[in-house]
Amino acid sequence: MRLIIACFVAAVTLGLALSAGLPARAADEPDLVFKRSTVFKWLTPNDKLATYGLDDPGVEGIACHFTVPERGGIKGWIGVAEEVSDISLACRQIGPIRFKAKFEQGEDVFRQRRSLFFKKMQIVRGCDTKRNVLVYMVYSDRIIEGSPKNSTSSVPIMPWGAAGDVPKCADWVEK
Repeated sequence: MRLIIACFVAAVTLGLALSAGLPARAADEPDLVFKRSTVFKWLTPNDKLATYGLDDPGVEGIACHFTVPERGGIKGWIGVAEEVSDISLACRQIGPIRFKAKFEQGEDVFRQRRSLFFKKMQIVRGCDTKRNVLVYMVYSDRIIEGSPKNSTSSVPIMPWGAAGDVPKCADWVEK
């Protein structure tokens, strides 16, 4: 029994140490657009699907929306439920594109914890230089076992309004 408790304490300590060393999330907190109940629970919160919106912090004129499942029940209510990895993503150009700084392929746009210690969701950005398209991918991972579940969205960089200039994302990718 002592060995089990010692292993649990070590795992918790490791999880806290590793999460403290993570860089801060790239984007501000996303905006909740709406939630829909999917599984009814009698005395505790229902399971839900929640849709959020966020602006790309590194590229003006791009917004992404993602939908995540949120567990209800007792564990969801107290915030210790491990959320599943089923996440959908859609990103679109919503105005003229302006790059704020150079970026690396696969750079974090947004990061959020999906369990108490070990699981996180990430939205990352890249540039398809041949087609002048920004590509966004959402996935979740864990320290020990990752998930292959993911979703991808691409945003062709187009002229907006009277501005005829279309920036090339290749000019903004760090080599």
